[in-house]
Amino acid sequence: MSGLFVAVGDSFTEGVGDPNLHYPNQVRGWADRFARQLGRADPTWRYANLAIRSKFLDQVVTDQLEPALALRPTHVSFSAGGNDLLALRADVDGIAERYEQALLRLVVSGAHVIVFTTFVPRATGLLKPLVRRVGACNDAIRDLATTHDVTLIDHDAMREFDDKGLWALDRIHMSRPGHKRMAAVVAETLDVPHTLKLRDLVPPDAPGWRHALRTEAEFIRDEVVPLVRRRLRGEYEGDTTRPKWPEPIHPRDGMKRLAAEQAAVERRLRAWGEVLERV
Repeated sequence: MSGLFVAVGDSFTEGVGDPNLHYPNQVRGWADRFARQLGRADPTWRYANLAIRSKFLDQVVTDQLEPALALRPTHVSFSAGGNDLLALRADVDGIAERYEQALLRLVVSGAHVIVFTTFVPRATGLLKPLVRRVGACNDAIRDLATTHDVTLIDHDAMREFDDKGLWALDRIHMSRPGHKRMAAVVAETLDVPHTLKLRDLVPPDAPGWRHALRTEAEFIRDEVVPLVRRRLRGEYEGDTTRPKWPEPIHPRDGMKRLAAEQAAVERRLRAWGEVLERV
């Protein structure tokens, strides 16, 4: 099996939570890790990643779907709508309808389509409304995956992700071990051999109630409140972020080297732009 894998979506697919200075946007993520395994299995595999953090469903559809389809992928992953669910008000039925419209455009292209549910963490009382939204949206995605015969990665069913070590401090994005585990799940689901080594998950000692209360208070103060404030101000990291791999690459060529070459080209272009401005 070989072809072109194109990843479409938001921060989940861009790789936020898996920092790596040697990769574009300084993150790696499950899609890059999975693409590397594709390249190991067959050097003719190509890969593009158009995902950008903080993008809403409609933005993903408008900015990424047509460029993705123009590449004529044999395989395409689609994960979007999570940021819509984080809004103060969210129409889950409307999100599901627009999600299905996007999914149909991918399905009729003939590509092998991969979709994901969103993991629902054990939540505090403050986050229970969000959990209900995500659960309803996940149910819709499961139904759509069955209806349109696409591959479903049911992240929410993977209760090993209750392990806090698989999550970044914000509890929204997977950590490096979480992204690696997701890459392995995708590879195994698609019958792609992989060499990913996953650490054993060891249940942590149960913290005392004082520690748990303090941890929750710090999480609300340091992560939830700043997120809400940014959303109220209309500030999104994705507004100044570009796709990591907008043009197909061969992962077998070495993604760190390809990223360095890409960065060198961008530096030369900026230098030429500065020269032209002075002329």
